[in-house]
Amino acid sequence: MIDALDGIGFCEVIAESLVASPARSDRLVGRASAVITGLVGRRDSRAEVAVPEELAALVARGITAVPHGISLSLGGAEPVDERRVAHLAACARALGSPLVSEHIAFVRAGGMEAGHLLPVPRTREGLNALVRNISRVRQALEVPLAVENIAALFEWPDAEFTEAEFLQELVERTGVHLLLDIANVYANARNASRDPLTELLRLPTEQLAYCHVAGGRETGGRYHDTHSDPVPADVLALVAEFAADRSVPLLLERDGNYPPAAELLDELNAIATAVRRPLITVRLPEPQA
Repeated sequence: MIDALDGIGFCEVIAESLVASPARSDRLVGRASAVITGLVGRRDSRAEVAVPEELAALVARGITAVPHGISLSLGGAEPVDERRVAHLAACARALGSPLVSEHIAFVRAGGMEAGHLLPVPRTREGLNALVRNISRVRQALEVPLAVENIAALFEWPDAEFTEAEFLQELVERTGVHLLLDIANVYANARNASRDPLTELLRLPTEQLAYCHVAGGRETGGRYHDTHSDPVPADVLALVAEFAADRSVPLLLERDGNYPPAAELLDELNAIATAVRRPLITVRLPEPQA
């Protein structure tokens, strides 16, 4: 589905400073956050997808771009909005994407927007709602769907499944692919005083599409998956344990507090080193005098 090469989440800042530079590894898996996050929420599914110039240039070079939704609310009790699904499908067509991805979460209920990814109750009823919505989305897409585990600062009471059991049931009942966020597994395990590697190795990998890696920091006694801090050594160690012997693509997520291009390149290469893959080389712009 995706070549076993690695990449970075797309935004204009990164494209201008790093990704748009000629790279030895010229195929990256891009998270088109600057495009998709805004456009998925549009009400008019007939609207044309406005692909940013930088992203269009990357796609023209043969780089794979994966639309990554955040607002379908797959885990909601209500049916997914058909217009949002249609727009996500349009984004995939515009980018020539091999798949699209979304989160295992809900973001609205009863007409109220949460403004955040909220965990789905790991109950039989919660699973059934998630299965129904994933089935609706898959029927409307022309490419496969991958769903991502989220970082959650709380769990609903009366869970009937562990996270691993919940994801296994979800995969078996829907055939959906998994987007495994290794940093989210770390965050959840650390905040619950569980062993991150044990939790990671329990998750189903039969339908694994690709993996996310991101940075975070501890605030107020809780670890937060911020996407705006460097990837900590503990997360890199998890990546090494999980992916060194798997040909799964790894994608670095960075959504804010962007460092200089050289630091981003160091982060990418720290991931490559952890899994014993070739380093990514780019020609960085010459510093201005």
